[in-house]
Amino acid sequence: MDFPIGVVSAHSAREKSIRHGHPSTLHLWWAHRPLAACRSMLLALLLPDPCDAHCPAEFKKKAWALLPSVQGEAGPKDIDLPNALLRFIGDFANWDLAANPRYLEVGRGLVKAAHLLAATGNAAQAGGATPIAYLWARTVRCESPNCGAEIPLMRSFWLCKKSSRLRALRAKVLKLKDKTPQIELEVFAPKSDKEVAAGTVTRAKATCLACERVLAPDRVRAQLREQRGGADTIFEDRNGGTGFQPVRVGGARLLAVVTLKDNKAGRQYRVAAHRDYEVAWKAQRAVAKLAEEKLPNGISVIPDEPLPPQGTLGFRVQLYGMTQWGDLFTARQKLALATFDAIIAELAESNCKRAAALSIGKLADFNPSLARWAVPRETSAATFGRRALPIMWDYCETAPIGVSTGSFEGANEYAASVVESLSLLKGQSGEVHAADAAAYPLPDDSAAIWFTDPPYYDAVPYAELSDFFYVWLKRSLPEEPLMREHLTPKNREIVQDETKRFDGGAKDREFFERRMAVAFADGRRALKAGGVGSVVFAHKTTEGWEALLSGMTKGGWTITGSWPVATEMGSRLRARESAALATSVHLVCRPRPKNADVGDWGDVLRELPTRIGDWMERLSAEGVRGADLVFACIGPAMEIYSRYSKVEDAEGREIPLGGNPEASEPHKRGFLAYVWETVGRTALGQVLGTAEARARNGAAGALEEDARLTALFLWTLQSTSSSGTGFQPVNSKDESQEIEEEEDDTGKNAGATKKGLSLIYDVVRRFSQPLGIHLENWNDRIISTEKGIVRLLPITERAQHLLGEDGATGVAEVIERNRGGPINYQFAFAEDAAKKTAPATDGKGRKRRPAKSSDEAPTMQPGTTTLDRVHIAMLLQSAGKSNALRTMLKAETDRAPDFLRLANALSALYPKDSEEKRLLDAMLLAVR
Repeated sequence: MDFPIGVVSAHSAREKSIRHGHPSTLHLWWAHRPLAACRSMLLALLLPDPCDAHCPAEFKKKAWALLPSVQGEAGPKDIDLPNALLRFIGDFANWDLAANPRYLEVGRGLVKAAHLLAATGNAAQAGGATPIAYLWARTVRCESPNCGAEIPLMRSFWLCKKSSRLRALRAKVLKLKDKTPQIELEVFAPKSDKEVAAGTVTRAKATCLACERVLAPDRVRAQLREQRGGADTIFEDRNGGTGFQPVRVGGARLLAVVTLKDNKAGRQYRVAAHRDYEVAWKAQRAVAKLAEEKLPNGISVIPDEPLPPQGTLGFRVQLYGMTQWGDLFTARQKLALATFDAIIAELAESNCKRAAALSIGKLADFNPSLARWAVPRETSAATFGRRALPIMWDYCETAPIGVSTGSFEGANEYAASVVESLSLLKGQSGEVHAADAAAYPLPDDSAAIWFTDPPYYDAVPYAELSDFFYVWLKRSLPEEPLMREHLTPKNREIVQDETKRFDGGAKDREFFERRMAVAFADGRRALKAGGVGSVVFAHKTTEGWEALLSGMTKGGWTITGSWPVATEMGSRLRARESAALATSVHLVCRPRPKNADVGDWGDVLRELPTRIGDWMERLSAEGVRGADLVFACIGPAMEIYSRYSKVEDAEGREIPLGGNPEASEPHKRGFLAYVWETVGRTALGQVLGTAEARARNGAAGALEEDARLTALFLWTLQSTSSSGTGFQPVNSKDESQEIEEEEDDTGKNAGATKKGLSLIYDVVRRFSQPLGIHLENWNDRIISTEKGIVRLLPITERAQHLLGEDGATGVAEVIERNRGGPINYQFAFAEDAAKKTAPATDGKGRKRRPAKSSDEAPTMQPGTTTLDRVHIAMLLQSAGKSNALRTMLKAETDRAPDFLRLANALSALYPKDSEEKRLLDAMLLAVR
């Protein structure tokens, strides 16, 4: 590349005459050279020649974009870019521009484009494409006799599912005589889902691609334990020691490399090449050397701290042979993180070092062997989509050097933007202390505000998960006091985990509730008499709420309000198919006076419906729905109860917050049970009517139990949207749920794969019992209960029960024959019974043909409900039996208004994208 000698010389000569502000005027420097020449020469050395064939295309693209901001348009021809760069190098010698922010920004941008992007370009030995991610799979061997093929553990063969660019992997089995079958992979563009094979692993059961035999979970775990988790490739020397040439013989298998190419839009995919494995082998050799080294403070360069014991809440990776924190990362990932740690540790300025260390945490989140490739978004996904560390069969290894998601630059930009935002505070900072929440280091009556987001029983293993980041952070900040521990402190942590102990006892439920009460009491001690507190809570079980509220009231607090704030993304809600809270409820509380009055139970009970009704109306108008609305009603309800030192009945007996099973009513149920009942009755009144809200044990004029149960179930499932427009669809299955199902190899989430909406049993029970709904009567008919989860059966699962073996066709025939008369909906059961008793042959050894339905109506069977009839009509709609459906709808509308009243209510309650709502709406159109 050329150099602007004349321009730089002129600026150099002029710079020698500058007497104010120039660095050379600080002190006499023997034989100093003009900085103008040095600035320009350094810049020229750092920038490649655009005319050189090896110049990165990304640099030229960046240069075309940056230079016009300081010198106007460069011109359209290829020769115009080198000329523009020469002008910029010459201008950089000008002292007047040396500290110009815009020139500095362009200069730094050009250098970054030339070297940071070029570094990633060095890994391009595939038509100039730059790798941004490597997709790997752990592997096991088929143990079937005469097979022994390698099984890549893959959740899915899909790479990209964008409509404009479908990409997937296709496996080909090579079976050679007397040799182990080999599995080859290729990238192809499928035209539909049918062309893409299902994954090879589900809940730790692996299916062999060669012989289709299934390897049991215990054998999958055993093989991966031998590989210490299986995140790294196993290499072998096949050259007899004469110049090691790495040959892959097992361990992790590279499925595909994700690349970017200048002249092609979007991500591109290619299968693994030998050079890809060679780089992984070199990283293993480098890490093996680093593992033997120690830092100045005596700890190892590579994290060798032990993982928590097997069985620890939120951890299952130990089952697969991962025993140290370093086992969660591939060799390349460990090498990258350790290198960045070393660079940050050498920084001199402490605040700069701390900010950079934050980038390490972000980088680690995207770069263990537990991160996945997010197919819908075509990008790597962070490890902690959930607050747990489950196994990830196939995983994504991102390029830490570059600009893609998961790179250090991306992580650093996150940290830098936060630091920049906080810098606006200009010294208005607070103090942070690490302290026990049950023993605040504050004097009595000293704080004006007490604000906390407490732990939720066994929901999150906070301290253990923190070690994931801590082991890397302490290597980049060895001088920080909080980074000198072996691992994060855990002894006094308030969490429910029976594998842990505290003061000689297990950290069980009783420990958690006792310590929470102590923490609330200590917060009350530190708060001024006129102060105010707030507790953030988002637990979705009534038991969790009862424990929280009990701790608060016993700690001397009065709850004065509850404000639900939407905090969850719709994608997370849709993934759960349950009453996932979209909001965090902020409970506002104040210190209860020590001389507070004793409340009268009768007065409290009379005030409760009005307070809850008013609050539900207020929150409904703001788009708060379902479970969010339920728990948000606790604030005004608790204000009534917690304002008193205690609440007593007419006989002077205290009414507890929670129930006492051995006592009589109302002590048996407790105050909160009346809150749940009031909310449930108010909800039923809104969706079905007054009769249903008052109904108990089949009261006259009300719909049957199954209709009330279904309506209340769907009402609770409604989810708050941040825009206040009602509920999010919660019946669709997206990538997050798929990940959760596949990872849960213990079978705890087995019910998640079944269709239907679900609620926690505790929530359903709390609402149903006070309203006279007996769940046991409807199990396997309307609902299915398994492992603490109640699932509302979709109508497809009710078809056999409602329509019998002949299905919609047989039912439609009976309905049409009864045109003009009352319809008997129990024909299916009666005909099924008749068929079971009919002989299989006609007496001559020939199979008897099924008899056609008789014109005579079958015998009436007890138990047909309004909900049953609505579901029968929906099934007829689904089967396209329009004539029978119209006949049925006519008969139902002539009978009573209950059928249409329930159908319209359910249409408003079902998620908008559900099959049930589609059928209901189509059916209701037929009525009009």
